Order: sequence, then C-alpha cells, then structure tokens
Amino acid sequence: MVKIRRVLSWIEGFNDFLGRGISWLMLGVVGVCFTVAILRYVFSLGWIWLQESYVWLNAIVFMVGMGYTLLYDSHVRVDIFYRSANLRYKAWVDLLGTLFFLFPFLGAVWWACYPYVAVSWERLETSREAGGLPALYLLKSFLLVFVVVLLIQGIAVVIRSILVLKGAHEYGKQFDENKIV
Repeated sequence: MVKIRRVLSWIEGFNDFLGRGISWLMLGVVGVCFTVAILRYVFSLGWIWLQESYVWLNAIVFMVGMGYTLLYDSHVRVDIFYRSANLRYKAWVDLLGTLFFLFPFLGAVWWACYPYVAVSWERLETSREAGGLPALYLLKSFLLVFVVVLLIQGIAVVIRSILVLKGAHEYGKQFDENKIV
C-alpha cells in the first residue's frame, strides 16, 4: 500500500512540476504575439517563422499541460450529479470514466498519431510555409507527449479512486489551497 501511495505521489508531483514549468511558455506566447502585432501594424514588418512560433508555443502548452489540468480537475465536465455527490460516487465515476473513456481515447489517439509522427520524423518535416519554422516533426511529437502525460495522470486518478473506495477518504479531498494532499 505504501508503494502505491508513493507512485501516486510521484505521478502527481511530476505532472504538477511539468504543468507549472510549461505554463511559463504562455509568457512567450503573449510576448511573441505582441511583437508580431507591433511589427506588423506599426512597422509593416512580418516573418512567417515568428507568427508560427506563438502557435507552436501555444500547442506545446496545451498538449503538455493536459496532465496538470486533469490533476487539478480543471477539465471540462458536465457535473450535474457529480458536484454534489459523495466521495464514493465521485470515486466510482472517476474510476469508470478513466477506464472506459479516457484510456480508450488515449489508445485511439496514440494509434492515430504514432504513424503521423513517425512519417514526420522520417521526412524531417518542416513548415509548409516559405520562411516557416524548421523541425515540424518536433511539434508533432508533442501529440505523443500529450498521450503519455494524460495516461500517467489517468493512472493516478485510478489509484486515487481505488484508495477512496477502499476507505482512504483523505485521498478524496484532492486539494488544500492548491496543494496535493
């Protein structure tokens, strides 16, 4: 039981660290977007690579930050019944939802994206735009990173749900002032 709690702690700590770290790229997104706007509308200057860079940064933040989003239960949820439910009900919903919806979805995304990313690496794909960013294959690789970070956080959701169902109700209260219990 101690090992499983350590695994849970490691996964949640990893996704917390990753999410907080990657969130700093949003400053880059804002800075580059601001720079593009100033250069374009004030100086009539523009470069495709600069415009692509903030789209790439935003995509990386989105894909790498998904585990963090699930960790803090910040994803979109239609919670008509969930919000006011007891801990056991929530644990069952999280457990079954992860096993029957999240994991199959991630399997389908991996299955669809892996060949797409592999071909991109084989070709050392670059932007289709003249003057665009090189190494598009690196950006496409983040599709697989998305699957991995969400998968490991899904494993943490399963572990946490099982702990709650076994009576460890302290694991039902996930957050205390944004700190993992």
